Amino acid sequence: MRFDTVIRNATVVTASDSFKSDIGIKDGRIAALALGLTEAGEVIDATGLLALPGGIDSHVHLDQPSGDGIVMADDFDSGTRSAAIGGNSTVLAFCMQEKGQSLREALKVYHAKADDKCHVDVAFHLVITDPTPEVLGQELPALVEDGYTSLKVFMTYEGLRLRDDEILATLDTARRTGALVMVHCENEDAIRYLIGRHEEEGKFAPKFHASTRPVAAEREATHRALSLAEIVDVPIVIVHVSNREAMEEIRRARQRGQKIAGETCPQYLMLTADDLDQEALEGAKYVCSPPPRDKASQDACWEGLEQGVFDLFSSDHCPFRFDDAEGKLNEKGKRHFRWIPNGIPGVGTRLPILFSEGVRKGRIDLNQFVALTATNHAKLYGLYPRKGTIAIGADADIALWDPEKRMTLTNDLLQHGADYTPYEGLAIEGWPVRLLVRGRTIVEDGALTEQERPTGTYLSRGKSSLVR
Repeated sequence: MRFDTVIRNATVVTASDSFKSDIGIKDGRIAALALGLTEAGEVIDATGLLALPGGIDSHVHLDQPSGDGIVMADDFDSGTRSAAIGGNSTVLAFCMQEKGQSLREALKVYHAKADDKCHVDVAFHLVITDPTPEVLGQELPALVEDGYTSLKVFMTYEGLRLRDDEILATLDTARRTGALVMVHCENEDAIRYLIGRHEEEGKFAPKFHASTRPVAAEREATHRALSLAEIVDVPIVIVHVSNREAMEEIRRARQRGQKIAGETCPQYLMLTADDLDQEALEGAKYVCSPPPRDKASQDACWEGLEQGVFDLFSSDHCPFRFDDAEGKLNEKGKRHFRWIPNGIPGVGTRLPILFSEGVRKGRIDLNQFVALTATNHAKLYGLYPRKGTIAIGADADIALWDPEKRMTLTNDLLQHGADYTPYEGLAIEGWPVRLLVRGRTIVEDGALTEQERPTGTYLSRGKSSLVR
């Protein structure tokens, strides 16, 4: 037989085109795009469905150390299962270097966590928390050559944040090696000062997490990160932008000629700081950093997606169980917002939310949807054209969407390890009804189809399009 699988009668959508075509798949890759393909071991009728590239979520935290007595809700099994349910075929997770640890040691730990547990394909960003001369001078250059071509630095969180001189040294190493740096932009000193003020005033409830991390703290750090990148002359990615002020810093940097990528997330489109202000500690469910803002900030983030200020729409999936002594309601977290783990689940809801709220409501078109959720991620993080598009020679990572299917988001639907979703009860229009990863059907009608072990694979990556 000519093909292993043929998808018939699909409307194929890429970041630039939409067209009617059959899709011929051979040995896990797309071998033909044409009408009238018939010879195949398996034929999938996609009449009335959209064939989109499988989603790439490039901002996912899984099985990550989160402090004494705190356990992240998702390991690589449950996290990638939820990713697949939500139409994603690839996730880029973080490999967190701990103080005193080499990058090689950290990668060994994370590969062991991921091996034989992933339902979709996976790659790692390196998180640099201890930029010693050995790490920057020896390890990082070698690892970039080995395909670990992106890294992240924090400007907040004690134990994770880097000083400006450390950020500059890391950026300079990235410039010399061709790595792409992601930056979490919040001013830690300002946050710590405001926490102290809140403590003096007896303000400990979850809602005060938001008021200790104001827009100005994010805007200032964004401007500083962009300035440091300008000094070193290196591209960066500003991640999880929550408001207009930080977004405008990105716009202005581009106008100055800097190479910048911007990212926002579903929580900044759908939630506000008011969600943290609830009775019985329910607000702890929505604690994340940066925090959700207000309706004007939501509108600004939509504007950033519509106008291309944001290149990436990611989940920042960072899940903790709510009603759990190792999660949001740990003993110290019940008494003080400082000890509520930062992060919310979202890898399974990212694509349906943007499709329903963006495409179906006319804010963005299908081609923008594909770019924001798959193609741009592949290009920026060195996976294109193998991933992120439907083209001959690309991996057959294909999500078949029913644009008319109506769903109501519930936690059980998402099959992650958390005991809640921030979007419980949200009405959704449009849903991924089938997912193929490298030509193999992984999800059909909301359930995994794998009969044996998970079949996701680790991805070594090339250098970013922003760097090249």
